[in-house]
Amino acid sequence: MKFGEVPIGEAEGAILAHSHPLPKGRLRKGHVLEAKDIAALVGIGRTSVVVAQLEAGDIEENDAARRIAAALVPEGSGLHVTRSATGRVNVLAAGAGVAEINVAAIHALNAINPMVTVATVAPYARMIERGMVATVKIIAYGVREADVDAACDAARGALMLHRPKYQTARFIQTSLQDEETDKGFEATKTRLAALGVSLVRDAIVPHEIADLSAAITQARGDFILILTASATSDIRDTAPASLIAAGGEVDVFGMPVDPGNLLFFGTLDGKPVIGLPGCARSPALNGADWVMERLLCGVAVTQQDISHMGVGGLLKEIATRPHPRDLKI
Repeated sequence: MKFGEVPIGEAEGAILAHSHPLPKGRLRKGHVLEAKDIAALVGIGRTSVVVAQLEAGDIEENDAARRIAAALVPEGSGLHVTRSATGRVNVLAAGAGVAEINVAAIHALNAINPMVTVATVAPYARMIERGMVATVKIIAYGVREADVDAACDAARGALMLHRPKYQTARFIQTSLQDEETDKGFEATKTRLAALGVSLVRDAIVPHEIADLSAAITQARGDFILILTASATSDIRDTAPASLIAAGGEVDVFGMPVDPGNLLFFGTLDGKPVIGLPGCARSPALNGADWVMERLLCGVAVTQQDISHMGVGGLLKEIATRPHPRDLKI
């Protein structure tokens, strides 16, 4: 693509790089100049104009953006693309869910040509309907078609929205004497509502293995969330032990996310069971959000996934404990 100032008589068919006010209206940048536009520019005294001119093998910005966006979004992805304008196409969620991003593919695309760019949300970000998952932006007025083809090949099918697989989840709490039990339920109910999932309060039982395992057994066959009155501090503690006693399995205990360290999760009859950390009583973001959202949307979470959450997992300082900078060394 050629870019620069040309005599006004040579500008017809070129792309206007800078907007120009006219006695009536304005010629906006990005406009392909026609004969009447040239006459209008001459009429205001312009003898030259800054333009972009596509060369053989180039593709116009909007066409390039449309092609790349179409390649990113496979059929049945739960995503849709907007119309193109100023070299941009947005990719939107068709409903609530979590966004899967092929990070390596997006990196490869963005390395092809600095003028060809895709920006996305973080992997497995929770989305609402019409939330923007990605934006394709062609920075120049035109780019080499070969680079557009390479970008399409590098990141084909790189974006996907996982919609919730469960309509409801069951909430089990343990309680100590005179303990307030509504705060955690309400905070969790609000979290699930963002994905269109209803939360059913199933039981409030004493903080004992026998009582909790019986409640878990009663709820089997559903997505189960457990919030205990006392924090789970070991894989043999009350809540994990209760899941095992009910015939389930514990897959992961603990995570490198703060707040949220004391989470565990496993399965019972193939359905997820999550032991929530105490911080789930707060509406603030915590590690349980990342696990719960994925599992509700049918996305498997492995021990390696949990281990990788540590980078970016320091979510905030906890007001109820000494701040790290305040500790004496």
